Amino acid sequence: MKNVLVIGSTGQIGSELTLKLRKDYGLNVIAGYIKGAEPKGELLESGPCEEADVRDSQALGAIVDKYRIDTIYNLAAILSAVAERKPLLAWDIQMNGLLNILEVSREKGCAVFTPSSIGSFGEGTPHINTPQDTLQRPRTMYGVTKVATELLSDYYFHKYGVDTRSVRFPGLISNLTLPGGGTTDYAVEIFYSAVKGEEFVCPIAAGTFMDMMYMPDALKAAIDLMQADPSRLVHRNGFNIASMSFDPEIIYAKIRERIPSFTMRYEVDPLRQGIADSWPDKMDDSCARQEWDWAPHYTMDMMVDDMITHLRQKFAAK
Repeated sequence: MKNVLVIGSTGQIGSELTLKLRKDYGLNVIAGYIKGAEPKGELLESGPCEEADVRDSQALGAIVDKYRIDTIYNLAAILSAVAERKPLLAWDIQMNGLLNILEVSREKGCAVFTPSSIGSFGEGTPHINTPQDTLQRPRTMYGVTKVATELLSDYYFHKYGVDTRSVRFPGLISNLTLPGGGTTDYAVEIFYSAVKGEEFVCPIAAGTFMDMMYMPDALKAAIDLMQADPSRLVHRNGFNIASMSFDPEIIYAKIRERIPSFTMRYEVDPLRQGIADSWPDKMDDSCARQEWDWAPHYTMDMMVDDMITHLRQKFAAK
């Protein structure tokens, strides 16, 4: 990677990934955005920014030519709960947009990272130690587009030689950027309530386990995979990656160890709960470990401590 385009650079993953690639790797990273979600602050000031709507293939091609892009991180997405309310928009962004990116990459020789998700699995998938290769029959538009993303990305690799790679992200927890409409969002929101001294109203039922990951490990996975030796990759789109699995009661208890006054009650959201029930409790990520040496750094306790520390600093600065 030398010249990188991050599409969706102002989103939960993209904002942190763009800054990390610029700071830690010294790469020329173009922050791609859409109207209404323009970069601000450090993201805007630390490097070039371009309007990059995945539905406009000509504009994408022009950006690739202008900056001699060799790698595209395609993070444009409508997340799970929102996608159920706007399924046609989700399909347009996630599938028509991906096709545009793959075509531009085929013509101009770019490598492409387009993340998949635990949402690519369904009710018939084994929920414990979910295998790398297993049944994928999701019943959400988000899940359908993620399965199709994996298949279409593989197709462009085998048919045209486009260097496509992806991981199946679990729920991501960040202290910098709030998520926007995902089923696992509660695992971020609970920290904000705790640090603010507010009661948390949990939309996911007790006993609902889902894979989660702290954002620094997610960024590490996205970068490590794109730098991996291609000769070792048996799988490409997408790799299971795992870090920690918990239900609301477990993460609540962990936070209360640090903030004893914190309280939580349940108001289960049927939409989010139905989606969560169809997802794995814990994925088997042995293929990622074997093929490109994947390993998370953060334990749950390390993540909880880091989240609380950074959020306290954030709110104290306001």
